[in-house]
Amino acid sequence: MSIFGLIFKIFGFIKLNLNNYKMRFHTRKWVKPEDLNPNSTLFGGRLLAWIDEELALYSVVQLQNNKVVTKHMTEINFRSSARQGDIVEIGIDVVRFGTTSITLMCQVRNMMTREIIITIDSITMVGLGDDGKPIVHGKTKIEYINDRIND
Repeated sequence: MSIFGLIFKIFGFIKLNLNNYKMRFHTRKWVKPEDLNPNSTLFGGRLLAWIDEELALYSVVQLQNNKVVTKHMTEINFRSSARQGDIVEIGIDVVRFGTTSITLMCQVRNMMTREIIITIDSITMVGLGDDGKPIVHGKTKIEYINDRIND
């Protein structure tokens, strides 16, 4: 369990300062002309689509269920942006595992400027069964590839 998962269990959800936390960055995206808005900066909708896809992929792997949907996101806080040619990194960490869900946090940073672009403190992803309804996953901690290989 991550330190945030432990904090969540003990104190309930609190707003976290992501500047002081070592986020696990999983994906890099290169900002191309088709990703830009009329201000020549990264379009917020494009970034949110990248984030949602990365959260879904991460959740599919963790829950071992390819039917995962985004249920909820807390406040989305855009703090800076990116321009054409910049490389952005998407970081994700687990806040907690629910019965049918996984709650994640996300931070995106600009690799060129080292500025944080966006933070989302809590995103809930839910695993679904074949009937389209939430399904119990039985997971309680992050599993790494080595954990699955050694089992």
